[in-house]
Amino acid sequence: MMELKISQSPPLPKVPLPITIIGAGGIVKDAHLPAYRKAGFPVAAICDPRVERARALASEYGIETVCRNAAEAVRRSPAKGVFDIAVPPASILEVLPAIPDGATVLIQKPMGMNIAEAAAIRGLCRRKRLTAAVNFQLRFAPNILAARSFIAQGGIGAVHDMEVRVTVSTPWHLWPFLEDLPRMEIPLHSIHYLDLMRSFLGDPRAVWARTVKHPSVPKLASACSNIILDYGPMLRANVTTSHGHIYGLRHQESYVKWEGSKGAIKTRLGVLMDYPKGVPDEFEYCILEPGQPPQWQSLSLQGSWFPDAFIGTMGSLMCYTEGSSNELPTSVEDAYRTMELVEAAYRSNDSGGTPVVHD
Repeated sequence: MMELKISQSPPLPKVPLPITIIGAGGIVKDAHLPAYRKAGFPVAAICDPRVERARALASEYGIETVCRNAAEAVRRSPAKGVFDIAVPPASILEVLPAIPDGATVLIQKPMGMNIAEAAAIRGLCRRKRLTAAVNFQLRFAPNILAARSFIAQGGIGAVHDMEVRVTVSTPWHLWPFLEDLPRMEIPLHSIHYLDLMRSFLGDPRAVWARTVKHPSVPKLASACSNIILDYGPMLRANVTTSHGHIYGLRHQESYVKWEGSKGAIKTRLGVLMDYPKGVPDEFEYCILEPGQPPQWQSLSLQGSWFPDAFIGTMGSLMCYTEGSSNELPTSVEDAYRTMELVEAAYRSNDSGGTPVVHD
């Protein structure tokens, strides 16, 4: 086997910028703030209409400034910093106009609820000359960074199969606003995997998709999806999700798998199982050796999707802003292409399958 140098390290700026967080919901509590503390990113201010929630987090994390709304947060934020917009997708277009022209912004995914909202967000970012990225943080999970490093060095040869499979019991009641959304599973969850596949495989030629409800969460527009991406006759790319596996952990699954001409990688996304407690991530790989039976080995991981991946999205934005990197992987422009893929998935879902003909 060739000697591989596997990296799990996210991009980090030379000088971290102060962060103003707009929103104090569960994702900020569970991921943003723990990630920024771990990375040493300074948080200067936090705001939320539910100001008591913002105050509680400010007290826990030593944040000096607490505000009630985005306009106040902008007035009281440092002159040069990053605005971390962590609000529900329907509120992004309400917050963005308050952001100063030319500012640096990280926008929580998804980029709006549909392609029209995504286009409006992209247009506003262009007009205001914002350095803007979208928080597609799964790209920066330690196990995903390890897989990307492995594959980039030819560790498993040419990839001909990429699969995401999620069979879990997700506590959707933690996010009550989801019950009012006309679209749910794909733009709020499977979008991570569509974006991830784009980051590894590029843009697909077409998509087939079906997203459906689940009886355990009847108020949600959908909770289970099957998505097939078309990359031509020699590459299979599938996303399968079911969030209603209420039968215990024994047969729950949450993994990303790559198969190539020389080997394979399978890594577990442990946070989705028994969420929010989660189970440990895992990383296994198999390298084919001539004349030898296939053997799987394990790689020790340095962190997990939550909270470590959130270091990567913010870190890459800071690196790009300071000029230490000329790449912004989750830029608004790139994120818009993921939203185009989501929109295509819904067109496929709405058009239905090919009818079966019975003689």
